Amino acid sequence: MSTALARPLDGIRVVEFASFVAGPSAGMALAQLGAEVIRVDPIGGNADFKRWPLSVRSDESLYWNSLNRGKKSVSLNLRADAGRDLLLALATAPGPDAGIVVDNAVGRSWFSYEALAARRADVIAVRVEGRADGSAAVDYTVNGGSGVASLTGPADTDRPVNHILPAWDLLCGQEVVTAVLASLRRRDRTGQGAHVQIALSDVAMAAVANLGWFSEAAERGPRARHGNHLYGSFGTDFASSEGDRVMIVALTPRQWSAIGAATGTTEVLAALEKSLGADFNTDEGRYAHRELIEAVLRPWFAAHTTEQVHAGLSAAGVLWGPYKTTADVAAEFAEDPSAEPVLTAIDQPGIGEVISANAPARWDSEYSGTAPATDLGHDTDAVLSEVLGLDAPALARLREDGVIA
Repeated sequence: MSTALARPLDGIRVVEFASFVAGPSAGMALAQLGAEVIRVDPIGGNADFKRWPLSVRSDESLYWNSLNRGKKSVSLNLRADAGRDLLLALATAPGPDAGIVVDNAVGRSWFSYEALAARRADVIAVRVEGRADGSAAVDYTVNGGSGVASLTGPADTDRPVNHILPAWDLLCGQEVVTAVLASLRRRDRTGQGAHVQIALSDVAMAAVANLGWFSEAAERGPRARHGNHLYGSFGTDFASSEGDRVMIVALTPRQWSAIGAATGTTEVLAALEKSLGADFNTDEGRYAHRELIEAVLRPWFAAHTTEQVHAGLSAAGVLWGPYKTTADVAAEFAEDPSAEPVLTAIDQPGIGEVISANAPARWDSEYSGTAPATDLGHDTDAVLSEVLGLDAPALARLREDGVIA
């Protein structure tokens, strides 16, 4: 977003005491909206400080530095009462736009909602949990229990297939953002604070239920997996003569017609449709006969180069997209940074130039911009001075006592 424009959360202060993906992704999203996000870690870093992937240039965590862009970093000795007291003070500092905390500090009674509310009655505390009963869970364990791993993967295996994307973590992070903003809106209207708990397992179960997948299973039994075929309509991947793959999808009659036009198979598909007594203009008609349709289309792709396939699909208006590796995307960005406009390059201290991203939402047609992550604890003195009013002698005493690094 242009620096000339005020971002929507300018002036809001959020204290983030969280690790891994859900909480930090929420903090990053709030920072991209303009909030001052202060991430607090133990001295030496939390459990995610050296999480893979690591940069080959410096052994620094690309993961940690990516999820903490645009935040301030404070590190405290949280084993000491004085360090805990400083964190509680930061989380409950006065001001109409402060007293907002995001954490996943399950099991830390000293950082409970009651401890926060005792210092500031209208505190907004949003906590990420594993499960609603307080037990531990992460994206990878939650995903298995949601049933999604039994739907993913090729048709010729009955083993569960995990997905690499921590989708539930990321979705949970956005639930946290929603909870923060809704709580802030209510506090502005009523003066009332908020105690919000969001369990990762609840996020996953709710998402799958809201897609109707549990209800489907209750009625029909378990859904058979079928690889890259789209469920409930027609869509699958094809290889060009050079072996590059594309995904095509038909969700509407117009999109279905475009596939026939692009591949020159309109008449063949119409004859197949007639012989089967099917209606390929419907989702169910295309889905029921997806393998036959795939067999009709496959020779056209195999007979054309990647460039010809891309051009032919685009010219006919087919809904399609290429398959790329992450290395492909990185190489294309290096050649043409405007190819994916949400991406941008920044200089990350300690690593060098890295590929970053703006917030996906464009305000007044402009992206948010991005900023590097600061070193662990970089802002400790400045934040404690600005927010808590600690002077140089007080900071020196904290340093001598090992409370700050």
